Amino acid sequence: MPKLALLLAIVWFLVLFVARSVIQRARTGSTGFKGFEGRPGSVSWWAGVTASAGLVLAPLAPVFVLRGWPGGRLWLEASGLHALGAGLATVGIAGALAAQLEMGPSWRIGVDAKEKTELVESGLFGLVRNPIFSFILASTFGLVLLVPCAVALAAMLLVWLGIELQVRAVEEPYLLRVHGPRYAGYASRIGRFVPGIGRLASRGGGGSGG
Repeated sequence: MPKLALLLAIVWFLVLFVARSVIQRARTGSTGFKGFEGRPGSVSWWAGVTASAGLVLAPLAPVFVLRGWPGGRLWLEASGLHALGAGLATVGIAGALAAQLEMGPSWRIGVDAKEKTELVESGLFGLVRNPIFSFILASTFGLVLLVPCAVALAAMLLVWLGIELQVRAVEEPYLLRVHGPRYAGYASRIGRFVPGIGRLASRGGGGSGG
């Protein structure tokens, strides 16, 4: 399934990053891209570098397989896994785009500490706090199932690590600072990536790890 994986990876990149940035610029005058946060070597800087490396490597995984390059040898081939992978990748792309559009003018890649964007709590954001990242992780896992090789797995792990660092070290502190009790209350009710899991502890206690 390397050719299907490559097609989905191209669609994934064009839809979620190129097309979405074009839409954002047409609507707001800004592409929404804010770059890496923090000084080089800081946790927030590594969050951007790690996630970006994974997002670049992911579409290259099928190329490694097709070209027979090191790291592209398939570990197994099973039609059931391929079907599940294609489904996850497709749902991940569609879901991430839907969540991006739900954010409207508040959508950003990265964080600008000087800006105050509107807090979105409805739609998919009423189920989890970071649905864009949840769907991106689902799509990268789907890619691993389509082309189960070292490069695809490395890409997924880099994306996961970068997202974890970005959310915990950059976005949550920013949102708590900008929106204060409103975000704290929202985060105490709604899970981070999965419904009910990763809720932040409220001042009165509660919440869950993850």
